[in-house]
Amino acid sequence: MSSTESVNLLGLPTQALTDLVAQWGGKPFRARQLQRWMHQRGADSFDQMTDLARDFRQQLTEHCSIQAPAVTLEHRSTDGTRKWLFDVGKNNAVETVFIPEDDRGTLCISSQAGCTVACPFCSTGYQGFNRNLTTAEIIGQLWHARRVLQDDIASARIGAEGQASPEPTRVISNVVMMGMGEPLLNYDQVLGALQLMLDDNAYGLSRRRVTVSTSGVVPMMDRLGRDCPVALAVSLHAPNDALRDRLVPLNRKHPLAELLAACNRYLEHAPRDFITFEYIMLDGVNDTDQHARELITIAKQVRCKFNLIPFNPFPQSGLKRSPAARVRLFAQRLMDAGVITTVRKTRGDDIAAACGQLAGDVIDRTRINERLPDRAVIAIKQERG
Repeated sequence: MSSTESVNLLGLPTQALTDLVAQWGGKPFRARQLQRWMHQRGADSFDQMTDLARDFRQQLTEHCSIQAPAVTLEHRSTDGTRKWLFDVGKNNAVETVFIPEDDRGTLCISSQAGCTVACPFCSTGYQGFNRNLTTAEIIGQLWHARRVLQDDIASARIGAEGQASPEPTRVISNVVMMGMGEPLLNYDQVLGALQLMLDDNAYGLSRRRVTVSTSGVVPMMDRLGRDCPVALAVSLHAPNDALRDRLVPLNRKHPLAELLAACNRYLEHAPRDFITFEYIMLDGVNDTDQHARELITIAKQVRCKFNLIPFNPFPQSGLKRSPAARVRLFAQRLMDAGVITTVRKTRGDDIAAACGQLAGDVIDRTRINERLPDRAVIAIKQERG
């Protein structure tokens, strides 16, 4: 490391941080202390780390930093959902959403500035793609959200009791890689972030409570199963190849038979005994009784549950949400066949924080809107024949 080079410690995995500390003669436990200060206590200044030796803190100050992406906007929904817009440089920004519920708090994290998969029902896909996020930018979303939410809880306790509160309770119990981007197309950086999420000296989350969502990058699904198996959600959205080719263009490279086989391989390592299939409900496109019957056939091939997602409209899509009655009937068809099925409650749609609505700001390097014009309209016309 040169005298002018500064290392952002926020994204360093345990071994890399341990090796860095060892360069200054520090023992491994010093790296663990650093991790706890950064990730568990939300420290962004080495001066705060009072149980570290003064000369060690001076070395850290001279050569290192703790830097999360800057927040440029924050929105709060009437239902308690919160959304942050993070500046990731060069006029690119990504969005992160926190969804509070009675029994858990879920943080939805982005992995890319934009997305190359270009699904017609997803707002991110219409923005194109700029670049992959670094591990520090990915974990920085969790770092910031956890710090802000814990400060809110501490403030509320002080206000209610008139005195300082004990260590705040963790409010983020679940993390889902379901924000902007396809996580498995940024594999190495996402893997580093996942390892920090699971590390007991960082965030200490359970493998069952960390979920990676993929549109079906089969080779990387296999790698994730070997390297860091967490809960897996697959963006299915169509029960046959002809329709999925249009709704999830990656299907043309990895068709359903290949994807389902990969799901079964993943289950050999997964912390849960099922794969979650995400299925967005599009009026007149993928919501008929025949589509339900085809999904039942898929459920016989892979241990799974279905999460039906009411479509959250945005101007460019040209698509419509399936009526609530149709969604209920569709779900009932699956449940009558013994398939575990839930319908996702729409949260944060008043601040464009609902599923499929995350957009941020992306300087597209792929010219996607020139290459794939009128994607949604084409998909609808082809489906309706």
